This record gives sequence, structure tokens and C-alpha cells, in this order.
Amino acid sequence: MPTVATITGWLEAAYPSGLAEDWDRVGLAVGDPGAAVGHVLFAVDVTDEVVDEAAELGAGLIVTHHPLLLRGVHTVRTDQPKGRVVTALIRHGIAQFAAHTNADAAPDGVADALAAACGLVDLTPLRPVPTEPLDKVVTFVPHADAQAVIDALAGAGAGAIGDYDRCAFTATGTGTFRPLDGAHPTIGSVGGVEEVPETRLEMVLPRARRGDVLAALRASHPYEEPAFDVLELAGEPSGRGLGRIGRLPEPLTAGAFARQLADAVPATAGGIKLGGDPDRVIETVAVLGGAGDSMLDTARAAGVDCYVTGDLRHHPAQDFLAHEDAPVLVDVPHWAAEWTWLPAAERVLQRAAADAGVRVGSTVSRIVTDPWVARY
Repeated sequence: MPTVATITGWLEAAYPSGLAEDWDRVGLAVGDPGAAVGHVLFAVDVTDEVVDEAAELGAGLIVTHHPLLLRGVHTVRTDQPKGRVVTALIRHGIAQFAAHTNADAAPDGVADALAAACGLVDLTPLRPVPTEPLDKVVTFVPHADAQAVIDALAGAGAGAIGDYDRCAFTATGTGTFRPLDGAHPTIGSVGGVEEVPETRLEMVLPRARRGDVLAALRASHPYEEPAFDVLELAGEPSGRGLGRIGRLPEPLTAGAFARQLADAVPATAGGIKLGGDPDRVIETVAVLGGAGDSMLDTARAAGVDCYVTGDLRHHPAQDFLAHEDAPVLVDVPHWAAEWTWLPAAERVLQRAAADAGVRVGSTVSRIVTDPWVARY
């Protein structure tokens, strides 16, 4: 039976915590990392009802989108909401893990799930996150020592590209130098001009590993003063980032699109709202799960026909729609938009469990934790 740490490790691999916004609080908030888990419950929020459901299922872990302890908590009292939930989790031996803005930005996360509910294809991030910053190190080493230096640099983190490691480019040439007084040359003598057949060696490395790689280069290189260059490589767009932009396979009116989306997400009391002309024909759509009025201008700058998000406020939406080039707005209840990710997260768990050769049960909670319960 897998442990809490094993399962959360699988989820961290799919939704790296490094993608989370600086203000966020993701990861394991409650529970014993070493505890065995036979069943996992997926939910948007941790509420009293969700904890009760997990206990009835015999779940040892609740995976949520929203963090339980996002803001500072200074007491754990059972007469207060957060304290009551934390106490119940501990009493039942249930751990709690959250993947929030990291799941928003990761591939196959919240944004992709909402885009799928919208029926979009050809997806790209609305606000891309660049690829990991990379350097290239170039050095020059006598032929006989080239492979040893490659091994040393690879051991320090250079030369890893996708599913390959120890990746390097080599070329041959001639190096020349003259040792001065005080030098202790490996090859040649003080005062004499030397020419040495050398291998030019190039390897790519994560910028965060630069210090380790250069230390390995100096330690493994036979020369007293090895020559090397460090080049900072330009970043590339990635499939990671907040929101998604896509297109509908066939154009629809805004009204028809909103009705189609209403059928694709769980029903809530608030329902889906449309801002703009219901008869406008739309094809390109931007989506952002949760609260998205902070990226209204980003969606407008992207030139899309429609922006799907949630928690839109009166004045920002009104002012936005007054622009002639504004896309129509579709406001999806916060909980309903983010619920679409839960089945995807469950699939991540089950694929990882199958790859590891273990079995773990899982359930996607259907409890509606949207705060609005009726509309009159």
C-alpha cells in the first residue's frame, strides 16, 4: 500500500510546486507522510462535509485544489472553522494535500480541464511560463581527458536533455598558450609557447546548477587554469502557464457556447453568466479557472473572441465590455470551473499507481462546496 509521501510525490511530479505563485501554500498541510493510504478523495475544498465523506470512504488522504491553510492561522480551536477541520482530519488519521496555482499552470491541470469542458482545441497558455533557464558551458581539454571531463560535468548536472543524459558536443582543434613565471603547467614549460591538440566540449545545464558544474569543471580539468565560456541561452515558450487559449472546432454564437458550457460543468445555484452580445459569433476562446479579473487585459490583448473565467466583479466587467475590441465574457462559478480538474488529477494518481504496480482506491467528491446554495 503506498504512503502519503509516495502519492503526494506522484502529484508533485505532475504539478510541480515550483509553478505555484509566490503567495500560494501548496503541498501537504496535514498528516503523516509515512502513513499508508488505501483510498484518496479528490475535492475542490476541504470542508466539514468533505472530511466526513473521506472518513466514510476510509480515505487516508484528501487531495484538494484550494489550500486548507492559505492564510495565517494562529489557533486550532474546534469552535472555529479551520480548527474544526484540522482537528477532524487528525482525529480520523486523514492527510490533506493541495495543488493550487501549480495545478493551474501545469500541463493537464485546471486550465486544460476547463478548456476541454469548453470543447477547445489547439491550446496554448494565456500567460506562458518560460522554460527552465539554461546555460551552455564550453571548454577546451586535451583529447585524452575529454571523456573524464564529460563524466564530471554530467555528474554535476550538465548534459541532461529530456530522457537523455551525458549529452555533449565535441569538436577538435588546437589550443595555444604560454606559461608565465609562477605557473605550474600540466603541459609545457614556463616561457615556452605550447600548441596542444584539444577537444572543444559543449554541454547544456540548468542555470541553477552553474556553480556545481563549474566547480566540477575546475576539479576534473587537467589544466591549472582551464579556459571556458558560459553562455546564457534564450528562454523558449512552454506548455506551462496560467490559463489557455484555444479555438472551437466550429464557430458558435456566444449564447450557444455559454449554454454548451453550462451542460459540461457541474450545476450550481449561481449558474453561468454571459456578458456581451449573445449573438456574436465566436471561435477563439481564453479560459482561466477560478477568479480571473486580474487577467482581463491579458485576454483582451490576446485578441480572443471570448474570455471564460469566474468571480468577475461588476465594475471591472462593465468597464471591460465597454471597449470596442473586448471579447465577450462568460462567468463560470469558481467551484464548478475548478471541479473539472478533479477527474484529471484522479487519472494522474491511477496512472502512477499502475506504473508502480500498486493499487489505491480513489473517489472524486460530488459535494458542492460553492458558497451559494439558492437563487431567487
